[in-house]
Amino acid sequence: MRIEVAGENALILYLGEHGEPGVANRVEQASRLLKQELGEKLIDLVPSYASVLLIFDMFRCDHLDVRRGIRKVMANLSDESSEQGRIVTLPVYYGTDSGEDLEQLARNAKLTIDEVIQIHQAGEYRVYAIGFAPGFAYLGDVDERIAAPRLSTPRQRVPRGAVAIADRQTAIYPAVSPGGWNLIGRCPQRMFDPDAQPTMPVEVGDRVRFEAISRNDFFELGGSLDDA
Repeated sequence: MRIEVAGENALILYLGEHGEPGVANRVEQASRLLKQELGEKLIDLVPSYASVLLIFDMFRCDHLDVRRGIRKVMANLSDESSEQGRIVTLPVYYGTDSGEDLEQLARNAKLTIDEVIQIHQAGEYRVYAIGFAPGFAYLGDVDERIAAPRLSTPRQRVPRGAVAIADRQTAIYPAVSPGGWNLIGRCPQRMFDPDAQPTMPVEVGDRVRFEAISRNDFFELGGSLDDA
């Protein structure tokens, strides 16, 4: 563990060097306990792969107060696996018309398209971090049989709802944006809605499962194969 200054009213707590299940468990536990310990002193708390960013209210506390809170929490942190996160199931329409890279990914992996789909939806993926764009959840770890490097030339426009793989991570694009991940399907569920409560269906520490749906079900659930 180490604590570093990240601004006049921010500290960052590092719990490891790389994102892995054991470190992710500690990040999830620490985040939950720090919210309880520091309460209204916090303006925001942002967990990531191996760290927790704490932004605090300078009218209520200072760096030393927050450091004391961090050390108190860390002294009581358990090494046991945390199962606090929810299990969230998200529907996906897998296909060559919804995932432009599905066929090529299968070919490179020496698998059939159906095998890629079965392997992808058989996994349970931890939400390691949310970033890049609101609602963009980094999920891992993808089965090494279907892991695929990022595209050599990113697309200028990836559609909202695109389900993608990059290395051993998978994600759903919450909005139209540039991107270099391999597209294998589409999810009809909005990953970020500023008018909804909560605004995102997942948070760090949750576990995600994907469930294959038909083309018709995809449209009935509000999905679109347009770029919007």
